[in-house]
Amino acid sequence: MNARLLALFLLLWPFPAMAQGLYGMGSDPEGFRLPDPAVRFVFPDDHGSHPDFRIEWWYVTANLVAKDGTPMGMQWTLFRTATEPGDRSGWASPQIWFGHAGLTTPDAHFHAERFARGGIGQAGVTADPFAAWIDEWAMEGPTLSDVRLTAQGTDFAYDFRLTADRPYVPQGADGYSVKSEYGQASHYYSQPFYRLTGTVTLPSGSVTVTGTAWLDREWSSQPLAETQTGWDWISLHLDTGDKLMGYRLRDSAAEPFTFGTWIAADGTPDPLEAGELTMTPTRTAQVAGRDIPVAWRIELPDRDLALDLEALNDNSWMDVSFPYWEGPVTLAGTHGGVGYLEMTGYE
Repeated sequence: MNARLLALFLLLWPFPAMAQGLYGMGSDPEGFRLPDPAVRFVFPDDHGSHPDFRIEWWYVTANLVAKDGTPMGMQWTLFRTATEPGDRSGWASPQIWFGHAGLTTPDAHFHAERFARGGIGQAGVTADPFAAWIDEWAMEGPTLSDVRLTAQGTDFAYDFRLTADRPYVPQGADGYSVKSEYGQASHYYSQPFYRLTGTVTLPSGSVTVTGTAWLDREWSSQPLAETQTGWDWISLHLDTGDKLMGYRLRDSAAEPFTFGTWIAADGTPDPLEAGELTMTPTRTAQVAGRDIPVAWRIELPDRDLALDLEALNDNSWMDVSFPYWEGPVTLAGTHGGVGYLEMTGYE
């Protein structure tokens, strides 16, 4: 985006609301649709955008391995937020788009950011055939189960093919994912079974990689509780073939609210009860002037699971317009495997 267009974009966009949109699932929900526990997903329609909801994302993370065995991590995210429900063509569209891309190695972390207004073709999503894009970044293919994923920054790039042969996984109660004891919720599903092949381009050159990727799709209009300060989220690929998604929403006035889903190797989800999963920080590091918990103890007694998570790179800081930590983790304990960790709201 050139400097003049960026200046116009920022003048037209209530910029302070951006952080609230990501961390708080949207600001004032007045006029927007609210999540409904009676709603069930309809595919491929729900792969597309939901402009009557306040905030939405298409979120891909992947654990990669280079030919020489070097582990890496990748993130590709397209966010949509809105100043009012619905959509219109041209600059009158209330839809606002932004994208994040990240690439992590044991020694370096790269990231980039894009912004776009809706209605002018610069960014968007179509459901069938599937395409999600912002500027030159894209995730597209005949279906969401078979896509090419690309992004680049000033000092990195990647080009991947992602394929999956198992169903999409609803999170929570048939896709109705509760975020607090007060009832805030979102519509949320995942595709945790992507197989990935492709290349990453680093300052040292291009590297062929393989890996396992995870897509999260989520939309809502409800803010989190006023006392909730941020979240810690994990997606784990266990060596048994099973998967685990979990999150801990921190609260300045109460104990953290934890939730998650155990996903069997065949894709069958088993939503956890609130508090059944425990996530305990075990080590912090100074990252971007903040104390960030980069190691965790994860316990799920009913599944005989007790894991120690360690960041592949402590400095996986996304220094974007609303900064947060996002990077790959290694697992040790009752299960082997790999995963991803996201942490928001650390000041």
